Amino acid sequence: MKLTIRSFALPLRHTFTISYDSRDEQDTLIVELEDGEFRGYGEATSNPYYGQTIEGMTQNLENIREQIESTEITDPAAFWEQVRPALQHSSFTQCALDEAVHDLYGKKMGKPLYQLWNLDPKNAPISNYTIGIDSIEKMVQKMKEMPWPIYKIKLGTKEDLEIVRELRKHTDAVFRVDANCAWGVDETINNAVELKKLGVQFIEQPMKADNMEGMKEVYKHSVLPLIADESCIVEADVAQCHNLFHGVNIKLTKCGGVTPAIRMIKEARELGMKVMIGCMTESSVGISAIGHLAPMLDYVDMDGALLLREDIATGVVVTETGLVYPKEKGTGAQLLPQLIEA
Repeated sequence: MKLTIRSFALPLRHTFTISYDSRDEQDTLIVELEDGEFRGYGEATSNPYYGQTIEGMTQNLENIREQIESTEITDPAAFWEQVRPALQHSSFTQCALDEAVHDLYGKKMGKPLYQLWNLDPKNAPISNYTIGIDSIEKMVQKMKEMPWPIYKIKLGTKEDLEIVRELRKHTDAVFRVDANCAWGVDETINNAVELKKLGVQFIEQPMKADNMEGMKEVYKHSVLPLIADESCIVEADVAQCHNLFHGVNIKLTKCGGVTPAIRMIKEARELGMKVMIGCMTESSVGISAIGHLAPMLDYVDMDGALLLREDIATGVVVTETGLVYPKEKGTGAQLLPQLIEA
């Protein structure tokens, strides 16, 4: 098996702003595993909030190149465990490798992942489309530019309720709001009352990830469901979020890939929690991996490739009516031919 590591700067359709970050392009790392006629792809974006750089992830993979290239993939989950000791300090690196392994395995088996997992793609929920923080006028413009049945609205400003009230004037779509850790206890409880009136479905990560005492109070009094994001990073966090949040938003890059995500989904279900998978601002490589997990979910946020001005790959396509799965097996991801030859 041959390992190839590539990196790209993904240009964004619009400046993307959340409560603690703003950017016009997104650096991403693509892992390619080649075995005979088959090529598997995985992805992880750089992320300053989590201390993840392209250089660091590349070095992580180079450190175990020999182990990767000498392994025959017969069980993706077993391989995840084999490389875990070397990559446990970088879930982002492990995610890119795990996605590539699953894609390669599925292509070699001649089946899409959802078939290998006995899932029906018809059960996949419709993805929301994210509206990043901007002037209210520009947020309205972004929404009009992309008519969609479900919007996730990034908040964390001094005019959060005003933003949602204005956006509501222009659409009957379902709203989800994501405060990205920006609110306090009373603010969250009070905002929930007003947001419910405005047709908001749930609030994602209202307060700082370590504010568990505050979440106990919010959980008691919030009139809207609460979904954990920054508070739910790895498998151990699922149980800790029980009775503090009504559901969890799992990110493949944060937990280490498809393998642990499946375990997290199962555990959340056993605890009676809602389950969502979210994305980074990534290409169709990472989005396609999420697409095959989608039939297991209540909600999905996989609009990352839609936020790009130019994609570097093809794969699962996100539309306003649902997901379109490609003919290719595995995750269905394919890097654009001109990029492979470059």
